[in-house]
Formats: sequence, structure tokens, C-alpha cells
Amino acid sequence: MTGPVAFLNLPAQQRRLAEALKGRVEQVLAHCQFILGPEVTELEQELARYGGSRHAIAVSSGTDALLMTLMAENIGPGMAVFLPAFTYTATAEVVLLLGAVPVFVDIEPRTFQISINSLKKRYHHVMTEGVVRPAAIIGVDLFGQPAPWDELNNFASETGLVLIADCAQSFGASYKGRKLGHEALATTLSFFPSKPLGGYGDGGAILTDDDEKAALYRSLRSHGEGKERYDVQRIGLNARLDTLQAAILLAKLDVFDEELAKREAVARYYDAHLPEIVQRPERVQESRSAWAVYCVSLPARAERDSLRQTLTEHHIASAIYYPKPLHKQPAYKNYHDGVSLPVAEAMGDYVLALPIHPDLTEEEQAYVVTTIRKWADHYGRSP
Repeated sequence: MTGPVAFLNLPAQQRRLAEALKGRVEQVLAHCQFILGPEVTELEQELARYGGSRHAIAVSSGTDALLMTLMAENIGPGMAVFLPAFTYTATAEVVLLLGAVPVFVDIEPRTFQISINSLKKRYHHVMTEGVVRPAAIIGVDLFGQPAPWDELNNFASETGLVLIADCAQSFGASYKGRKLGHEALATTLSFFPSKPLGGYGDGGAILTDDDEKAALYRSLRSHGEGKERYDVQRIGLNARLDTLQAAILLAKLDVFDEELAKREAVARYYDAHLPEIVQRPERVQESRSAWAVYCVSLPARAERDSLRQTLTEHHIASAIYYPKPLHKQPAYKNYHDGVSLPVAEAMGDYVLALPIHPDLTEEEQAYVVTTIRKWADHYGRSP
């Protein structure tokens, strides 16, 4: 095989699910309830069942889901929200949109998840400074694996902080024997096309066991309306999930467990066959990953860049998650207090994400591994 190997193969998925997708979409085109149609209600029921939560509220994106959960807690000016520095910008930007201050926290070097020790230090630093009041924590289930939820819940209980779960990359993962979905007050999901459960456009959801919060989220997603239309109870958003996206997600949810199993098989193949120079991602204990991203580490930037160049030359897609932590990004550097977060700051030099998706064939997997092993053999002989 000579490539190409796609990082994500949505055309192959569409071909595999063509009949189910067509049937679902045609139903929506027939009834023409394009906003909050019956498929949205059905999807919410299925998401709640799958995640083991009492409620699921379908919304327009994972970012809006995060924004709404913070709005529901009246997060705003003078408040601090703790979150990992090594994640996608959406987790932090919603904090600034509400006038609050993101407090960036370091991560663990092998699992990429938020560091509890760093969180405690950052909390005490903020308390000592006394400029902003600690209000919330956003735990991120990064790359498909769960954050350390027991420790996060314990710390939130000790400090009185609101705990929100950003599960954008990890819906379908499990933690201590149960699916992610109710480890925090609210769990936010993203259905961006690259996610394990991805639509064909933007979409998201909020999972919660709290009846009152669920009602509030439903109000916030529809302009703050109450039980009747034009009864405006609060300032809200236009953040509803399109019915067509719900229909597509329902078709994909039917095969979701099968696709998760295929992702797990790819991860296990990489684990078993990659050369030693490539450090595999460490599993979070007592968990099962959804494998949104299979992110390896190399000893130094030179090796990482050399390997990525080799993959490119062999038409194998790869990606860097993330080249720069959030507190070093231009949009956030003026909001950071200057505290060093060494793991997050170094990680962008070492990490490389390999293709992992349910339509990655055995031949493609072997080609990826063979290419990397040949690179490793050559690189080891280079002066």
C-alpha cells in the first residue's frame, strides 16, 4: 500500500450508513419540522439513556452547551473558572464571553488529563491573591479518556466550586464501569463531525440529573423563553439543534457501540506494534476510552517533526493536538497570571496524533505502523 491514509474518513462512513442516513433525513424533509422536531426529542431520550442521565438537552454546538451551563450558574465578572491549559479554545472562550476569568491548570504528562495537584496549587494561588473569587471547575475528558472525576468531585465538594464536565471528545467512554454522562452537575457534548459521535455540521448536548437545571437549559437554548412562546423569562441564546442534525445523529447512534469497538481495536493494534521510540498514550485507570484521538509522544521536537514529515511523504495524515497551550495563545496571554505550567507548555513539542477512526482498514493500520517502524530504524542509524 502507498496511501493515502485519511485522518478521518467521513465518505467511507457515509457509504456504510447510506441507507439509514437517507431514511432518517427523508423523514425530516417529509414532516418539515426543522427546528425542535420529533427527531430532536428522540435523540435527547437516546442520549440520556446511553449516558445514564435523567435529562439530555440537544443544542447547537458543544461551545453553546458549555456557555449555557456557565450562564445557568450566573458565572460572570469577578469570578474565576479553573480549566486545563491543554485543550481546545472553546473551553476557555466561554468563560471570557461571560466576563469571568479563566485560570489555567497544568496536565498530567502521560494521560494528558488535568492535574489535581496543579489544580489545588492554582486554587490556593487565586485565594491568596484575592483578585477574583473561585467559582467553577471545567473538567475536560481529553482525547477520548475521562478526567480524574473522583478527585475533581472531592475537590469541588471541599471548596464549594461548581463542577462542569466538558465531554466534547469523549462521549461513549466509561469511567469506573459506567458511561460518562453524570460525573458532574452537567456534562456537555459536541457533535462536531470529527467527534466519535459526529454529525454533519455543528451540534451538541447537555446531560444532567438535575430536573431544575434541565428546565433552565431548555429555556436558555430558546431565547430564555418560559413554558409558553413569547414568555421571555431571562436572557438566553438561539442554541437549538437542527432536526436534520438530530436525524443524522440517530442513524449514527445505532452503530455507535460498533464504531467504538473498532476504534478500540485500532488503538490496541497501535499499542502492540509501534516501535519503542513512540510513547503510547497511557490509559486512565478503571476506564475505557472513546478514542477520539490517538496521541503519541516522541522524545523531542526533532523526532516528532521528522516522523510527521515522513508520514506526510507517505501520504499518511497526522495532526498536532495542541501546538501551543491556551495560556500562551495571543487571545489568552493577557488573562494569565504568569504562573508556569511546564507540562502543558512542553507538550506541544512532543505530541503527534495518528489516524484512528472506525473505517481505518487493517491494511491502512499496517501501512501506518510499517511506515513508522521504518522511520524509527532509519532515524536510529542517522548521525
